[in-house]
Amino acid sequence: MPVTSSAKKALKQEKRRAKENKRTRRQYKEAIKSFLKKPGEKTLSLAYSLIDRAAKKNVIHANKAKRLKSKLAKIKRKKATPRKTNQKSSSK
Repeated sequence: MPVTSSAKKALKQEKRRAKENKRTRRQYKEAIKSFLKKPGEKTLSLAYSLIDRAAKKNVIHANKAKRLKSKLAKIKRKKATPRKTNQKSSSK
């Protein structure tokens, strides 16, 4: 346990910040999960927003935020465009 008054105050601040960081982390993870269940423009936008907010608050690293957003965009592109089949035409 902290002894000095400044150490006691620091402990209180740390607990408060940890609680906020946990909330922020949970929010962006839930947004990603909801996007993966139902990929749509609205859920993608929400996930981007929450990921950016977490990066801005330094809950996650900026490069991790970019990596997550790239992953979601890739999934969105894959769902939006139908797969092309590689059938060669036999016109000789």
